[in-house]
Amino acid sequence: MRPESEAELAAEIAGAEGPLLIRGGGTRGVGAVAGTVLETGGLAGITLYEPGALTLVARAGTPLAEVEAALAAEGQRLAFEPPDLRGLLGRGGDSTLGGVVAANGSGPRRIAAGACRDFLLGVRFVDGRGQVVRNGGRVMKNVTGYDLVKLMAGACGTLGVLSEVSLKVLPRPEVSATLVLHGLDDRAAVAALARGLGSPYEVTGAAHDPGAGDGPRSYLRIEGFARSVAYRMERLRALFADVAAEVVEGEGPWPGLRDVAPFHGRAGAVWRLSVTPSEAPALAARLGAEALLYDWGGGLVWALLPEGVDARARLGVFRGHATLLRGGGCAAFHPEPAPVAALSAGLRQRFDPRGILNPGLMTS
Repeated sequence: MRPESEAELAAEIAGAEGPLLIRGGGTRGVGAVAGTVLETGGLAGITLYEPGALTLVARAGTPLAEVEAALAAEGQRLAFEPPDLRGLLGRGGDSTLGGVVAANGSGPRRIAAGACRDFLLGVRFVDGRGQVVRNGGRVMKNVTGYDLVKLMAGACGTLGVLSEVSLKVLPRPEVSATLVLHGLDDRAAVAALARGLGSPYEVTGAAHDPGAGDGPRSYLRIEGFARSVAYRMERLRALFADVAAEVVEGEGPWPGLRDVAPFHGRAGAVWRLSVTPSEAPALAARLGAEALLYDWGGGLVWALLPEGVDARARLGVFRGHATLLRGGGCAAFHPEPAPVAALSAGLRQRFDPRGILNPGLMTS
């Protein structure tokens, strides 16, 4: 099914006789869901873009590349830096704006700018009954129903199928520069990232690649006006005078870090860990992974493990959660604590009482 309008989408869902597998561009789906495919790609197009108001409204099936091109033409961007996971997951297709929002897709800049959900102003979606729901607004001053707007980001289509989203956008910075630290082990690297993030120099990216070709590399990014970046980078470099380092101008390594490029083309299961940054090196050591990549100052850890190995079993009890993005042998999503699971079940019952939208996805 590929509806061409919100009314058609509502009719398809209302008339569904069984489970529906919701798909945008098919580039970032996680977990196994059986059902009739319902594609949102027919709901495409930017319906409102006001650069002066920093506001963009688009239908959910609009290709992300189209949105980014329109913003770039006005010197603006999606500040939460949505990742492109096609290379990591071995997928084709074109990522859609609705898919990004449904997955709360957020890249390295999340530590400074916030996640995708933090930029949502409003949504329109169709719930499991086939009813159209509108929540929030199209401008920043209208925050009616803000919590429900945020709820849809990261729900992965289990509460409703997005038909339109309204987002706050931001200007692109004049320049970007990255301080690259060489030779730090994981523990020292995470400590260095924390030091950079705790400095007054407005770091917008903090990552560590222990498997870089010529030895471990740690990255701290600064963005803004040219004179400001030059001053702040000089001061940031002085914080690490005892570490071998270099400054890289421009985008540098960030597109690859955002998209987890070091794992592309490598066999095995890909795990995504959300953890307390200070605990990340010890937890990563427990995994015995074939490859690791740290982002968000250590709060996000990507791990490549042999197929079928359960990262949760190796980690034991820890503060955080582990999601299996690629591979099989165990549940994709981390089991929820009982109180959270009860709350999640209540929300699904409210918005999808028939249980037809991506059934089992969040509990598989």
